[in-house]
Amino acid sequence: MFTINHKTTAILSLTVALLLLQGCAAVVVGTAATSAIVAQDRRTTGTIVEDKSIQLKATHAINEVIQGNPDAHVSAISYNNRLLLVGQVPSRKIRADIEKAVKNVRKIRQVHNEITLGAPTSLLQRSQDSWITTKVKSEMALTKDLNPTRVKVVTEGGTVYLLGLVNRQEEEITVDIARHTKGVKKVVKIFEYD
Repeated sequence: MFTINHKTTAILSLTVALLLLQGCAAVVVGTAATSAIVAQDRRTTGTIVEDKSIQLKATHAINEVIQGNPDAHVSAISYNNRLLLVGQVPSRKIRADIEKAVKNVRKIRQVHNEITLGAPTSLLQRSQDSWITTKVKSEMALTKDLNPTRVKVVTEGGTVYLLGLVNRQEEEITVDIARHTKGVKKVVKIFEYD
């Protein structure tokens, strides 16, 4: 018969406590990191929350229009209550229907419809787009006089879209970084200035 002595109980209790504390540490570190990013963001906390909500609601509206159409690939990105639509659809009608649907989402101040007509980008192209975004963000993080948390970078089909609340110097630096990143075909600025 297996008996548990005080030493075994203490070791088990300590192990469980350490496992629980690791979870707490992750929550504390994650919360601290998020708080630091929010503190540096020029948007209000309310606007940041609204942007998340807008993005979810716009994505739902898009999915209602395309209804699993394999010939359509569209993403919605919200920054400061301005919505960017990127991707590919097979017809002008679907493109217009998507724009109309997302305009019904509350709190959107402006829609930038960058959806193109054509076949969806390949998995390889999407991987390359993710890599371009990573390179642009990394270079921004290493650049003096630029806070990378103030600019949202989105890449679709080799085109880099830059969203954010910036001053003219930050705009110039960010655009220059994006333009000189290998693989970038075009840079589109969707900035607001403070």
